[in-house]
Amino acid sequence: MEEINQTSSVSEFILLGLSSRPEDQKPLFILFLTMYLVTITGNLLIILAICSDPYLQTPMYFFLSFLSFTDICFVTTIVPRMLVNFLSEKKTISYAGCLTQMYFIYVLGNTDSCLLAVMAFDRYVAICDPFHYVTVMSHHRCVLLVAFSCSLPHLHSLLHTLLLNQLTFCNSSVIHHFLCDINPLLKSSCSSTFVNNITIKTEGLVVLVTPFLCFVFSYIRILITVLKIPSAAGKHKAFSTCGSHFTVVILFYGSVFYVYLKPLSSYTVRDRVATIVYTVLSSMLNPFIYSLRNKDIKRSLGKLMGRRMS
Repeated sequence: MEEINQTSSVSEFILLGLSSRPEDQKPLFILFLTMYLVTITGNLLIILAICSDPYLQTPMYFFLSFLSFTDICFVTTIVPRMLVNFLSEKKTISYAGCLTQMYFIYVLGNTDSCLLAVMAFDRYVAICDPFHYVTVMSHHRCVLLVAFSCSLPHLHSLLHTLLLNQLTFCNSSVIHHFLCDINPLLKSSCSSTFVNNITIKTEGLVVLVTPFLCFVFSYIRILITVLKIPSAAGKHKAFSTCGSHFTVVILFYGSVFYVYLKPLSSYTVRDRVATIVYTVLSSMLNPFIYSLRNKDIKRSLGKLMGRRMS
């Protein structure tokens, strides 16, 4: 009975954030507010450009619009709380609020991961089996792929959130992070995290690595097919359709693997910086990466801005 009371006595956590120095708080507030506004604006423009242009009603841009929407939700789960804490002396988040934030971070982060894998599969079919592309990537199948990408992460996130809710935190309410992530929360627990660690190393690893393996398989097949194209112009065209997506995947998975594919005991300040890369920075850069290297998106954005100006 005493242990139950200890668990429930932790009504809030303290998020230490990126810096404890008072003079850093306002510059960090301005920096992340700017990044947040740029992320929202950029991804909204991508969605509007795709929805308003009939030439962009293809599976690739259908997936890209959902990726942009997910990125908007992703940063909105994280950055507003950061902005409040930058200007607040009491950098706290309620126990329920912390678990809720963690739940949606894992839902949206894994949705991003699944959508990137689906987009890699789309490029694989388009380049390696172009004659069956319309049949394989039918609208019905695209909807199913998006539905799967959005629903599976909920089960994964729910499992880890429920397991975390069983832990005792006692007086260890300080989280050495700017958000409620599972690793610093497990380090703050004063009860056994054996089940949590086993689940992370089994189910969590499968959910994390499987989309990446789909991406690797797709791009190996794409590379083999492209190298067989005789003309240099054909090779360049094929690579140009994949370049933007490849850049986004490397940025996203590189930082994710740096944070999560390492022992819990080695969790350091550098992991906070890497977390910024796959959460805030990746979501902000996605619209620029896809628009700067994509003539169709640039043309559609030009038309969209032209209509707004006229």
